[in-house]
Amino acid sequence: MTTLDTRWQNSPADDGRAGTSTTSLESLAEPYRRVHWTDPVTGAHGYLVIQTLVSGLATGGTRMRSGCTLTEVEDLARGMAAKTAVFGLPVGGAKGGIDFDPQDPRATGVLERFFAHMKPWLDAHWVTAEDLGVTQQRIDDAFAAVGLGQSFHAAIQRSQDPGATLARVREGLETLTEDECALGDVIGGYGVAQACLGVFETRAWMMPEVAIQGVGTMGGAAAFYLHEAGVHVVAMADALGTLYDPNGLDVPALLDLRDEYGTIDRTRVPGTVTLLPREAVLAVEADILVPAAISYAITPANVEDVAAAVIVEAANTGVTREAEAMLARRGVMVVPDIVANTGAAAWAWWLLFGWVGTDPADSFDRLYTEMRSKVARLLEESMRTGVSPRETAWSIAAANRAAMDNMAEAIIP
Repeated sequence: MTTLDTRWQNSPADDGRAGTSTTSLESLAEPYRRVHWTDPVTGAHGYLVIQTLVSGLATGGTRMRSGCTLTEVEDLARGMAAKTAVFGLPVGGAKGGIDFDPQDPRATGVLERFFAHMKPWLDAHWVTAEDLGVTQQRIDDAFAAVGLGQSFHAAIQRSQDPGATLARVREGLETLTEDECALGDVIGGYGVAQACLGVFETRAWMMPEVAIQGVGTMGGAAAFYLHEAGVHVVAMADALGTLYDPNGLDVPALLDLRDEYGTIDRTRVPGTVTLLPREAVLAVEADILVPAAISYAITPANVEDVAAAVIVEAANTGVTREAEAMLARRGVMVVPDIVANTGAAAWAWWLLFGWVGTDPADSFDRLYTEMRSKVARLLEESMRTGVSPRETAWSIAAANRAAMDNMAEAIIP
């Protein structure tokens, strides 16, 4: 495998920016294609944004939530393009979004009709997966309904042996960890946990504490692996409120009380746990705050509530740019989503290219190595140059994307 993100190994004498304006790269880059859709049955609106195509492919999840906008999808597509570039993946970035309540009984039909409309893109270019409001199972069921089989279809049909590739991908997605969890459901949260642990290691914090907003697929797995590593997860917030224990929550026990929407059954929560309002998680005294619920969770309206020294974004664009600037003036650092929450996307492509097998240990080991090294170098370079971690990451993404322009088309075995 060719590793493109060589700037992580730059000598200290080289700031690695090469004169690139990261702000313009992030805010002004025009998407390759925007596609609008209106559901003929419910009137729901949906959007596909292809930010970049690399080797004719782009990857990015499909989300469904009431209030989802084209601007939101565009922002997420830009972020996805940066994520793939930072991790040296030979694929572009995209995003799909539907403005509809995922708990509405009509949601399945809406998702199927959205994919039917986007079928030319899904057949040839766009590889999608689960995202906010949509599980991977719902994605795959909708793909089957429109005759595409599996959500990695656009990449699989380009492979040298599509049947063998499909079998390998399905086997990987069905792989269970020692805790009987689907590897694909927890690998992203494991990556977020490693990003947090990388921060602790860099700052030499001995007894770290973490607060996590959101205990769904990403937040729940991050909480689990942090707890397993000996970190005190002192607060976890879901839709009903914040669960708090300054001595550390029993994370595995609480996660077992979740329903399918990531809500913890309050009737079975131990009496040692304090029940606080949902937004109280932001104000909990902790070393790291992990927003893992919705995009734009931390805004100028609530940024002054944040008590943590570092924010690690598990949610896509968990912190608005205005809020991030306000945090920076207080000395609060944000480790951006384009590094911290890329584990699941990177793993999916490692699986497609055969760079990891079906042994979970191989996937965990690879993600551990890549995430720890990226976070360490990110923080080192940011502190040395005075450039924010987000700008530093965008600069690396731009350098990697430019390098990919000169590469031969990636071959999927």
